[in-house]
Amino acid sequence: MPETANTEGTADGAESTESTAAGPSTAAGPLLRVRGLSKTFRVPRSASGSTRLHALDKVDLTVRRGETLGLVGESGCGKSTLARVLLMLERPDAGTVRYDGVDPFALRGRELLAWRRRVQMVFQDPFASLNPRLTAGELIAEPWRSHPDLVPRPDRERRVHELLEMVGLRAVDARRSPQEFSGGQRQRIGIARALALNPEVIVCDEPVSALDLSVQAQVLNVLTGLQAELGVAYVFISHDLPVVRHVADRVAVMYLGRVVESGPAEEVFTAPRHPYTASLLSAAPRPPTERADGGQRIVLSGEVPSPTDPPSGCRFRTRCWKAEEVCAEAVPADEPAPYGPQHLAACHLPLEPAARG
Repeated sequence: MPETANTEGTADGAESTESTAAGPSTAAGPLLRVRGLSKTFRVPRSASGSTRLHALDKVDLTVRRGETLGLVGESGCGKSTLARVLLMLERPDAGTVRYDGVDPFALRGRELLAWRRRVQMVFQDPFASLNPRLTAGELIAEPWRSHPDLVPRPDRERRVHELLEMVGLRAVDARRSPQEFSGGQRQRIGIARALALNPEVIVCDEPVSALDLSVQAQVLNVLTGLQAELGVAYVFISHDLPVVRHVADRVAVMYLGRVVESGPAEEVFTAPRHPYTASLLSAAPRPPTERADGGQRIVLSGEVPSPTDPPSGCRFRTRCWKAEEVCAEAVPADEPAPYGPQHLAACHLPLEPAARG
């Protein structure tokens, strides 16, 4: 068994053998499949040398068509690095990434350009991700400069207006500059820009964390409405557990570069198997009746270990109240939870259902 939690369930079927990067596939199976993904960075240590930061370590993920996979964990756990690898902004040291069976890192030239249409991103900060020198319409149309065959030039103004209206803005807003919009409106423009290339997957990296609560709800409603209309899949990265619970179909929990638990969102949130997941849920603001721990707060001891020198065995063991000798000796394998074959946790001593009330 792999050393990290695998979000792929038994119903995924065989991996597609699609060999072209252009256009959506009709083959059965997951849209995105990640296996054994590892990534390290060289960081300065002292005048005498450098060391390696383990950002990702043997990560397994699966994303199906039209679903939202929530990716959660503390800052520095590897969420954003994983997003950059999925977008080919970073090349992994080991492991595979497959979109419909296609390895994007093996593509070149026109095949690579065609593949890039299929995966887009919505950034965290709507104030920094939009060029202030361009109008909203120019920002949305900008991707067509690299993909001119996607929308004929005479149709671009009409298509910009359609995209603005799809995200809840007006066609006349195309002439306004980013400085004239609120934060929530700017994020809508970012979403419209991501949709301009008709992607199959959108990576959302903390897309509402910079927004007020009321505006967060509006943007989330836009995202869920677009998913229902267009069938786009989301990889939704966030540290805000209530937000993830609201939007995600499945959840993967990361700790120090590894996926420690994954499964259907409602199962993970109501009946966590991994102690780290339980501690995250304990810290989230919820009524005691909705807590998996019965309302008792779990306070972790110690500091998060350095990713340049992670603990042996289970990486969470130095902060875990259940840790025993085996946790230091061996990396835990994935064990299916008894109430669902798609709910997996990488833990030697998983929480029992009876202990969660």
